[in-house]
Amino acid sequence: MKIATWNVNSVKARLPTVLDVLKQIDCDVIVLQEIKCETDAFPYMEIEELGYNCAVHGQKSYNGVALLSKHPIEDIQKNLPTYEDDEQARYIEALILSDAPIRVGGIYLPNGNPAPGDKYDYKLRWMDALTQHASALLQQEEAFVLGGDYNVIPRDVDCWDAEVWADDALALTETRAAFRRLKSLGLTEAFEVTDDRAHQYTFWDYQGGAFQKDHGIRIDHLLCSPQAADRLESVEIFKKARELTKPSDHVPVIGTFAG
Repeated sequence: MKIATWNVNSVKARLPTVLDVLKQIDCDVIVLQEIKCETDAFPYMEIEELGYNCAVHGQKSYNGVALLSKHPIEDIQKNLPTYEDDEQARYIEALILSDAPIRVGGIYLPNGNPAPGDKYDYKLRWMDALTQHASALLQQEEAFVLGGDYNVIPRDVDCWDAEVWADDALALTETRAAFRRLKSLGLTEAFEVTDDRAHQYTFWDYQGGAFQKDHGIRIDHLLCSPQAADRLESVEIFKKARELTKPSDHVPVIGTFAG
């Protein structure tokens, strides 16, 4: 089973590219972030033609997440149950009814800039709510993967220049500490245990020739419960997606799991 996360940076504005990438990666489950459209405006028909069932939590012009599955889905959750009054569409979760069922959550964690400030406070509250929810999921002792754009650079080697990013909300000490607290519940970061090479990136800015210079950051992650981590075989960063016409500034991260 292949499970991917991808920030598409507007599913409608980049639909031909999105469909091309979905065909190329051919995953069983994909969580999308920054779809930037309301739930009813999502391009269901085009994506369903590729064999996907769609669960969507949209928002006009901003944010928005979706879960695509080639298997039946049930128990769909929109918004973190630990942050139910969140006005921004940043979380979706469902049980994937494959031969070896697995729960998958899709995350678009707040950016948090400028920091300090209200936006950074919101980021930290959101991370705390996510940690509470992950703790509750772990108590159910089922296989689950929380994939998404975490807007967290875990370590200095996950960005092209640590000094450039030192004061950014994505790399601040408090951000990294919150991410470690989440992982320390017992979650496995898929790339870290299957690859873990330095300077492997999932995002390159559109400005300043960042992609051509490989001035990137790694902020898109797959976190696995122990039951899912036991099935984890490999992780691929699908860098080719950034080379296409009208690409997203992010690329898919694909985890391959047994079963």
